[in-house]
Amino acid sequence: MKRILLFLATNIAVLIVLSIVVRLLGVDQFISSQGINYVTLLIFSAVIGFGGSFISLAISKWMAKWSTGAQVIASPRSETEIWLVNTVKRQASMAGIGMPEVAVFESDSPNAFATGMSRNKALVAVSTGLLRSMNRSEVEAVLGHEVSHVANGDMITMSLIQGVVNTFVIFLSRIVGYFVDRVILKNEEGHGIGFFVTSLVAQIVFGILASVIVMWFSRKREYAADIGGAKLSGKAAMIAALESLKRSAHEPLPDQMKAFGISGKAVKSGIALLFMTHPPLDDRIAALKRYAA
Repeated sequence: MKRILLFLATNIAVLIVLSIVVRLLGVDQFISSQGINYVTLLIFSAVIGFGGSFISLAISKWMAKWSTGAQVIASPRSETEIWLVNTVKRQASMAGIGMPEVAVFESDSPNAFATGMSRNKALVAVSTGLLRSMNRSEVEAVLGHEVSHVANGDMITMSLIQGVVNTFVIFLSRIVGYFVDRVILKNEEGHGIGFFVTSLVAQIVFGILASVIVMWFSRKREYAADIGGAKLSGKAAMIAALESLKRSAHEPLPDQMKAFGISGKAVKSGIALLFMTHPPLDDRIAALKRYAA
């Protein structure tokens, strides 16, 4: 899903920038100048880790608009836009959240996402391809799915999880950097270039590996959002929407959208499954069919 991968990419970029700034300012020099102080390092890692996560969350809506070219419907100019705004307004009221911004972005593939810093200041966006390929009951179900993500507080919860993950990524990367700098490169004075380069590389590698935890959370929340969509638009409509996504999953997506599609690939096991933001569509459909609406 676009919101998940965009958030993760932004989070890694923010952490890299914060790490470089911290290095340039010399803030991290005191952490291990006389050997590693693990308590101090953990506190430092938590400040940077949670800071990076919440900065990513704060700019998530702006980043989503910028990266997709999504156009917010400020004043509906067509019957379709009026229907979209009214549908999201009704669903938001049913879900007990503030009215999200509603946007449309150009893409031939059926996609939709929701993002935002809080339940009452969110953005729900759909692609032109989704509007063309689905009937209104199916589009309504997709909108209900996204509104449910907002109502469930998934972005905020994910930010907290990401903050914890970031903390340990920074903590472990600094230990690896210290080990390489002092033990392998035999640098005895302050932090050498080995510490900085190794820490940065380790941070990127650990960050990618740790994203498995965030992906696992994302997959679990997709089932909950599907149920939320079923409650807001009807179980049959939600299943029909997922079936429609399954049919369209066999069509090639534009290069810039391949990693961000709303539908999941038919992967049942292996390493690829660990990095999926969504469970396979067959699993989601089966779970909905078992759900007693």
